[in-house]
Amino acid sequence: MNPELIGTLDQTIVLLQQHREDELRALLAELHPADLAELLQELEEEQRAAVVRLLAGPTAAEAIAELELPEQAAIVTQLAPEQAKAILDEMSADDVADLLAELEPEESGALLQLMTREDATDVRELMGFPEDTAGGIMTTEFVAIHAHCTVQEAIDELRRLAPSAETAYYVYVVDVRERLVGVLSLRELIVAPPDTVIQSIMRTNVVSVHVGEDQEEVARIVQKYNLLAVPVVDDQQILRGIVTVDDVIDVLEEEATEDIYRAGGVSEAEQELDLEGSIWPAIGSRLPWLLGLLFLSLVSGKVIEHFTPLMDRVTALAIFITTMAGGAGNAATQALTVVVRGLATGEMEGEQVWRVVWREARIGLVIGLVCGVVLGLTAMLWNGSPWIGLIVGLSITINLMLAKAAGSLVPVIIQRIGLDPAVASGPFIATITDTTSMLVYFSIATLILRAVL
Repeated sequence: MNPELIGTLDQTIVLLQQHREDELRALLAELHPADLAELLQELEEEQRAAVVRLLAGPTAAEAIAELELPEQAAIVTQLAPEQAKAILDEMSADDVADLLAELEPEESGALLQLMTREDATDVRELMGFPEDTAGGIMTTEFVAIHAHCTVQEAIDELRRLAPSAETAYYVYVVDVRERLVGVLSLRELIVAPPDTVIQSIMRTNVVSVHVGEDQEEVARIVQKYNLLAVPVVDDQQILRGIVTVDDVIDVLEEEATEDIYRAGGVSEAEQELDLEGSIWPAIGSRLPWLLGLLFLSLVSGKVIEHFTPLMDRVTALAIFITTMAGGAGNAATQALTVVVRGLATGEMEGEQVWRVVWREARIGLVIGLVCGVVLGLTAMLWNGSPWIGLIVGLSITINLMLAKAAGSLVPVIIQRIGLDPAVASGPFIATITDTTSMLVYFSIATLILRAVL
């Protein structure tokens, strides 16, 4: 929070305590909704509700929409019915649907009763779609006109519909059965002669998404075509809603956060940070993951144990154990990051996947050769033995190449079996490469030393 907003927060608390509502209302009126939302986050629950009661419906709705869903639900359920109605009436249908999904059925039903029949129907429709699909994140508030209209008629319709639409940058064109047949921008509409028929100026190659499309794919389409909004259609090509760019930004943040957490083995339940809550849910979700990795790491220990007699004869080998394991783990994590990102963004598809795996393997070979020469010479000078240098240099070369290949191949395999590639986390790959690096290292050492000793 910036210093200026901290000062406003202090003033707000003082004015609340002194019940100077008119002054507080004037103070809050100067804030941007995003700043107002940040201020609300710093207040206690009762203070939040008191501040929201002082705000006008549109301002309160914009500010509340900026909050996290649990915070939105906590505020709205504390308000009197008429105040809750005023806020819900100003919120977009998709935001209301997300908010009501956070509540118990009895609470959401009571709030739906406050809304007009038309608005409540729209919200119920949106709540019926899976939350991670185009239907789940779309809004039903858009501007649509018929192809046979003139430009002047379309502008008149736009004036009528725009106040309730979430965005009016695009005007969508539908036929008599409400099927999407075209689109034009607001600029194209304004510059056309008033008597021009819409059908003659609309673009018919409309980029659209299906209501069941995954939200990540929706985000990729919006990004690819640089859209401010993308229309959502059903199986009959009937226009059901639009997904706006602000919702896409939320999706990108949500998916990136989810991938980061899952890559670290953190459960979905922990993705909302609660510093005041119990630590046991976090322990319950993390412990199985870490225990699994610990037992997997025992395989590395067994490999080392098997070669203990060899290390007893050549103690210099023990010096480079951590170097072998650490170098391979780091190389695998680099490749893993590249591949998981490519899979998540859709940049890697079909044969491109295997080309990336082959590319990473070649990168690993070159990096391994360079590191092998450097580390091999270092080992030779350190121990005064060319054989130790050869073992270390050859082992790190092979290990880095294998690690790069594994780091790029594992997430691809996981995706092919229908799982999220983000679960191929750094710790998992590191544990696998620990075992393989030890096996390669001591196998090469055994072969070379057996030949020279």
